[in-house]
Amino acid sequence: MNPQVIPLIFLPQGSKATLSRISAGVGLESRLAALGLTPGTELCVFQQNGGTLLIGVRDSRLAIGSGVAQKIMVEVLED
Repeated sequence: MNPQVIPLIFLPQGSKATLSRISAGVGLESRLAALGLTPGTELCVFQQNGGTLLIGVRDSRLAIGSGVAQKIMVEVLED
């Protein structure tokens, strides 16, 4: 079965996923990598508040805007 790859913005609250790729320019990719968002990293959506997502990455929590979240492609992890 092929894993489902979707933009992070569509991941429901409480869901877990693995970062597949970032579809953005070099500057944004570098910034996100510095925050720990690299391919293969597991993340969890703690809160989705309209335009902002609160996600858990490694041992940190990050607030990501909806525009950035649309560029982060994730593989949904089954429970």
